[in-house]
Amino acid sequence: MSLVEPGAVETELAGHNRPQIREQIDQRFASVERMQAEDIADAISYIVTRPRRVAINELLVRPTEQEG
Repeated sequence: MSLVEPGAVETELAGHNRPQIREQIDQRFASVERMQAEDIADAISYIVTRPRRVAINELLVRPTEQEG
């Protein structure tokens, strides 16, 4: 079993928040180039294509500019 922990990803999910929350998200990540869904798909592909002798327990994936 693997856990993928993505950072800021450009998805439609943020659009489902209240306007005040969307504004906070936009302010926090204004200077960050968000990852695309394909970036997370690549990470998952990496996990599932490892040989059986390799276990990926956790994978933290963040945009280059995103701070902790």
